[in-house]
Amino acid sequence: MRLFAIFGRNRAVRDVRVRIAAQEFQERVSRMKKIVIGVAAAAFLAGCTTNPYTGEQQVSRTAGGAALGALAGAGVGMLAGGDDRRNALIGAGIGALAGGAIGSYMDQQEAELRGYLQGTGVSVTRVGDQIVLNMPSNITFATDQDQVVPAFHQTLNAVALVLNKYNRTFVDINGHTDSTGSLDHNMALSQRRAASVGNYLVNQGVDGRRFAINGFGPNQPVSTNATPDGRALNRRVEIYLSPVT
Repeated sequence: MRLFAIFGRNRAVRDVRVRIAAQEFQERVSRMKKIVIGVAAAAFLAGCTTNPYTGEQQVSRTAGGAALGALAGAGVGMLAGGDDRRNALIGAGIGALAGGAIGSYMDQQEAELRGYLQGTGVSVTRVGDQIVLNMPSNITFATDQDQVVPAFHQTLNAVALVLNKYNRTFVDINGHTDSTGSLDHNMALSQRRAASVGNYLVNQGVDGRRFAINGFGPNQPVSTNATPDGRALNRRVEIYLSPVT
């Protein structure tokens, strides 16, 4: 009887472990589906063109093939487990940085960004191995709007040029607002503005698998919201560049 009791307990433990493993696998599959959808969207968005005869939007065959290849690579990376975005990039053949190569890689990228963005109103800040680009809303968007103003396109083109050259970095795009208006409105506006910058960069050839798009509304102010100057500082889009390691 004692032997049967021990056997029963062991079997119960195995059953629990099996259920936990199955749950973890399902969660991993769910994450993979989300990122694969994002990969496909980014790849097809980058390949959208206008048919000169019909005026309709279409996706080139090259872009379609690239999207399928990206999906396959992302799937392989995702199945490795761990950080979804990193694994998608590694699976697609983008190598990770390690050791002293990280600092050198980010140093070169920082230097080029500073050169291109000098005098544009965009600040470049180095924080450890991260590079932060601060884009004030007064040069990127019209009041309460979420489409990048044409005058800022040249600046984003320069950013895209550097991002395409240094493709072994994650790109986190964070939208921020001041506290004027409702919280729901500001949260949605900050998200749309961050997405607008991301979409523009994707259209310039930057790999959308590198991106994370976030809207923080008024929740991360860098200055007071009690003055016009302070509110202007809080309305911004920040791009954080971090090495793929």
